[in-house]
Amino acid sequence: MKASVLLKSSLLTSLFVISSCATTKYSEDTAKNDYSNLEAGKMYTVKMKDGSKSQKILFRNVDGDNLIGTAGKKDSTVVTISKADVASVRDNRKARITTGAVIIGAAGVAALVFSASRAD
Repeated sequence: MKASVLLKSSLLTSLFVISSCATTKYSEDTAKNDYSNLEAGKMYTVKMKDGSKSQKILFRNVDGDNLIGTAGKKDSTVVTISKADVASVRDNRKARITTGAVIIGAAGVAALVFSASRAD
């Protein structure tokens, strides 16, 4: 009985982990990249292809071959990132929601395992 509960709980946990991907990858060919799913006024983390530090930007718009935004909600410094340098863009809000869901799911699985172990 314990093995089946542990197997079910590990499968459930892995399902939560797999569903936590909130990153949009972009290809080397910038003509194929569609930045229309980025919404103005939202915070995004932009990972660069050259491996430099990721940048958090408050996205404003796409201007030709550049992504334009500001350094933060209170910082009005304009940030311009070339589309050719972007490896991935992550929506910070979705990442926080998914992380919260994983934590809640893990707590539920732990409660299930704990209650199953006490039932014997």
